[in-house]
Amino acid sequence: MIQGQTVNLPLPPTIAPALSGLPPATGAFTGRDREMAALLQALAPSTADTDQRPVLVSAVSGLAGIGKTELAVQTAVRAVHEEGWFPGGVLFVDLFGYSPAGPLDPSRALGGLLRALGISAEHIPPSLQDCARLYRSALKTLAAAGRRILLVLDNAATADQVEPLLPTDGRTAALVTSRHTLDIGARLHDLDTLAPDAAVDLLSRAIREARGAEDTRIADAPEAAATIAQLCAGLPLALRIAAALLADHPSRPVASLAQALAAAHTRLERLSREDRAVRAAFDLSYQQLSSEQQLLFRLLPLNTGPDIGTEAAAELLGDDDPFETETLLQDLARAHLIEPGQTWGRWRLHDLVRLYADRLGGEQAGKDRREEAQDRLFQYYLSGTDAAAAHLAGVGPNTHFPDHASAIAWLNNEYDNLIESALVAASHSRLNSVVNPAFALSMFLGHGRRIDDWIRVFTTALEACRSRGDLSQEKWVLTNLGMALSAAGRFDEALALHNRAIAVCHQLDDPRGAANELGRACAALTGLGRYEEAADAGRRAVEALLLLEDLLSAASTLAALGLALHRAQRYDEAVNAHSAAVESFRALGQPLPEAKALADLGRTLLSQDRHDKACEVLSEALVILRHVGHRGYQAETLTQLGDGLLALGRTDEAVAAFSEGLSIYRELGDRRLTAAALSNLSHALDVAGRLNEAADAVAETVAFAADLNDPRALATVYECLGASMGNASRFEEAVDAYRQAVALFDHLDDARSAADARDNLGLALLSLLRTEEAVDALARAAADHRALADYPKEGWTLHRLGVALELAGRPAEARTVLIRAIAVFQGIADRPQEAQAWDSFGQTLRRLGRFDQAADAHTRALALFTDLADHAAAAYAAHSAAIAHNEHWRRSEPPPAPTPAP
Repeated sequence: MIQGQTVNLPLPPTIAPALSGLPPATGAFTGRDREMAALLQALAPSTADTDQRPVLVSAVSGLAGIGKTELAVQTAVRAVHEEGWFPGGVLFVDLFGYSPAGPLDPSRALGGLLRALGISAEHIPPSLQDCARLYRSALKTLAAAGRRILLVLDNAATADQVEPLLPTDGRTAALVTSRHTLDIGARLHDLDTLAPDAAVDLLSRAIREARGAEDTRIADAPEAAATIAQLCAGLPLALRIAAALLADHPSRPVASLAQALAAAHTRLERLSREDRAVRAAFDLSYQQLSSEQQLLFRLLPLNTGPDIGTEAAAELLGDDDPFETETLLQDLARAHLIEPGQTWGRWRLHDLVRLYADRLGGEQAGKDRREEAQDRLFQYYLSGTDAAAAHLAGVGPNTHFPDHASAIAWLNNEYDNLIESALVAASHSRLNSVVNPAFALSMFLGHGRRIDDWIRVFTTALEACRSRGDLSQEKWVLTNLGMALSAAGRFDEALALHNRAIAVCHQLDDPRGAANELGRACAALTGLGRYEEAADAGRRAVEALLLLEDLLSAASTLAALGLALHRAQRYDEAVNAHSAAVESFRALGQPLPEAKALADLGRTLLSQDRHDKACEVLSEALVILRHVGHRGYQAETLTQLGDGLLALGRTDEAVAAFSEGLSIYRELGDRRLTAAALSNLSHALDVAGRLNEAADAVAETVAFAADLNDPRALATVYECLGASMGNASRFEEAVDAYRQAVALFDHLDDARSAADARDNLGLALLSLLRTEEAVDALARAAADHRALADYPKEGWTLHRLGVALELAGRPAEARTVLIRAIAVFQGIADRPQEAQAWDSFGQTLRRLGRFDQAADAHTRALALFTDLADHAAAAYAAHSAAIAHNEHWRRSEPPPAPTPAP
């Protein structure tokens, strides 16, 4: 019996709930395995021994066109075919939550559901409350009778619309879909866009579903297909429309559609077909918003970075209360028109939604006072960057940031937005909005070694200055761009810009600026290896700046002069320059430049082998850098400190310093410096006797070097890897590494390096007793050394080749090769190597049974080792000579005469 408020009705003996009422499940469904598994887990019947369980409602929410309905339908089809899950079948109702005609009234929805359950129209109560009671009672009775039903409530607009339709018996399950995150006591499932591979797969499946398996256009044009998937931003609706457009014309190339969608300003219009359009789907969601929500939505694309913070969004609105803006942002997120970022307080737009919102904003730019909003956003980023830069320069707390850590955190969070806002300002001809943020960012860009962005921002700023003819601003931009290019190792370009800046300073009658630029030219000349010119420029700049009483600039130029003198190996003068720079920066209260000057001083002291003093100075620099927070300089200084500690034999401390530097380079994402740091760490581990760890560190270096698109660097790393593997007795891996090095050096036509790598390959093969392969490698290396007229290496390799031939059981050939090796060493007067070759020659002759000649060879070796005062080697040679003499005597003595018979 079903107990309504005023009626008691018997259910029909059999009910055929409309499984056929489900929309058809497409065969092009893909990329949702994880989401479907989570939904099926929630729908599975309870195995617990209890009469009640929580309401089995799962709510799938997401952006328009994200595939919510398809996921619910596919899940329902799977669930009803699971034996015993839903014997009563499935009921589906489209609630038309975002229809232009308005959402389906819950009373009408309940009437349809009750009729599907077999309740005749005359028994359906008129009020919503009574309908809901009757409906829930029917579901409970069916579940108790073993005819459990699955409800699919699609396209709900609000909690009020869907709540009367939810079951309450603890057994009946429901799937709800909505563009909003609804507060209905359900388990929430937020649906995201498809991954790139799944997006391409959807295109392929949809076209083949329409045109048959023989349509292989997607598989035949993978790059164009991937481009379409990217332009559709993983949105299933957009992907299905793209597939339909291709299916309409079987001869249309995939690349043609990719080209048609490439232009951002027309992409939304082109993602439409008959009754389906991406923009139309977004329109229905947008129309549900309040006017304040709509305004914020239209302004958000003015922030061209990947996401936006709540405070920046408040600036767009001109709202003094970020909490009010946060409420609006949460409303937009619940409507799935924006998405929460990785951390709280960050928000992002789907790519197609961004195009849609930007189009709406452009249409209402005057009403929204869009330019004023853009200016407020620029000013917000500029003032924040200025305040953060003050912290980087060592200036104390300010109203924006209470401490250094919070300033760095803000810069990291807003980094992409700061770069993009400067670049966008250029396109809008806002000179100050380009140049001012560029200047404010320059310290942070150098601080984090974000060199490419540093160059990009100031290149844009330079173009803006020149387009406006603003020489005063151009001077400063030239300075910063030159510094960025120097940091990138592009010293020729940097020097040209600094010389141009000097000319501009003369035009502006700015002697202070000209002297500063001369100091920066000193740094660029040093990078070019023109050390004497650099030192001359540096001295002239320091003199001019001291006359102008610009003590800070003079200190900076002293540091550059010290580096030029260091590179010229004029170390005493370099120490004086660096020491003067340190004292000046300290007196002026400039901690970061002081630390950098200390690090430069430490480097020069290392070059003088004053390792104790160098480690003291470098440790002092590190204390300051850790306080200031300059991670890039910390890593450089740790590397130098590691070198000093290693020279002092403090290997464990050196390993710790190199390890810390490596972790910083990893954090900064600098792959080239990470590879160098791994190499330094490997060497320290090798010296510390931690051979396997050293080998593993070099092996990791290979992966980084392979990404640098620098075959020579990669070949060198492979050679280091071979050495480390050999030291760790991992000879198979050593052989593999040396083979890679040989191949790369051969490809580079670097015969000298290839010959060296073959030498090492031969020795690694000998360690594995793969003698024939070793002979081949060493013979080729010896020939290459001879062709290059590198006779010391030729002799060394011939000696090893002779040993390899002897181990290969080819002593006659070994004898010939060792004679050649001895001749080479005699020709270049290399007596230590000649002595060793004579000793090896003697052993080969013993193997050939020529003991008298062997004794002579060992005796020659003995004489040379004695002259060289190599007493251990002399003793061994004497022992070998004695063995050869005895064996010769034993074999050459005539046999005794026979004893006559009695």
